[in-house]
Amino acid sequence: MSDLSDFIVSRVRIKLLQVLLSSPEELFYVRQLGRKIDEEINAVRRELLHLAKVGILKSQPRGNRSYYWVNKDYLYYPELLALAAKSTGLGQAVIKHKDKLGRITFSFMSMRLVKRLAVKTGQVDLLVVGEVVLPQLSALVKTAEAETGREINYSVMSLEEFSFRKRRRDPFLIDVLRESRVMLIGDDQALVA
Repeated sequence: MSDLSDFIVSRVRIKLLQVLLSSPEELFYVRQLGRKIDEEINAVRRELLHLAKVGILKSQPRGNRSYYWVNKDYLYYPELLALAAKSTGLGQAVIKHKDKLGRITFSFMSMRLVKRLAVKTGQVDLLVVGEVVLPQLSALVKTAEAETGREINYSVMSLEEFSFRKRRRDPFLIDVLRESRVMLIGDDQALVA
């Protein structure tokens, strides 16, 4: 299975990016990150300084600690967020277990879920289109809910139902497709075509 190590060489950098991008609203100090990723403090500090220098992270000293967080103005922030969503948590689980989940044509997560923003009424965090084994998907979602501490709203449709609702311009489906998303399985252009 593909992951961030396919193109990022540093193991520590990969772990840091996964933690920081999976909680983009949170501030972390150096030792806290070292404990979270179980790496040496000097390696963590070196990678944090590099990531801040190139603009991926912002930092601020407070008292005797330096805090780091993701720079949302970084040019490639949306792409890094999508990569982290696919390589951690629910996104990784759906991709990893796609064969056990049935024959999935399309699957995506809403950017609201990826950014851990508040849930809107009627918002769908995960859409899965195809022949889906519901107990398997439900187990993955429950695990992700326990990890994130929030309810994940998901919807499952057969390909026929999805195509029918798309042709009929079903308001629910149109609203779901208007939201920004991270594709897990399938092609974005084929999804909206």
